[in-house]
Amino acid sequence: MPDPEAPVPERRPLGWEAIGDAGSLRVVGLKLAAGQHVQEHRNAIPVAVIVTEGALHFSDGSHTGSVEAGGLFLINPGEKHTYWAEEETSAYMVFAGLPGSRARPWSLRRR
Repeated sequence: MPDPEAPVPERRPLGWEAIGDAGSLRVVGLKLAAGQHVQEHRNAIPVAVIVTEGALHFSDGSHTGSVEAGGLFLINPGEKHTYWAEEETSAYMVFAGLPGSRARPWSLRRR
């Protein structure tokens, strides 16, 4: 049992880092501490989330899942979603499309 008088480690805030822009793409780094949660929201443009460390859990309101390091999930424009970490987790978020351009749903090619 933990010592109740031991100092509680400070929880780091959500970490967002702009990695770069390339034409119609923007790449943002995301870092979550264990237990951190991103509120439900929508994006106007498609987003690809590539998990690089830990596991990112996500929900669109009717489906939940998780993606471990090396995995990817796609978020379509206008889709309500939230995500959270149960362990320290890092990911790259690739936003595709410029404001004012027509957003298109994502699809994955099957080989």
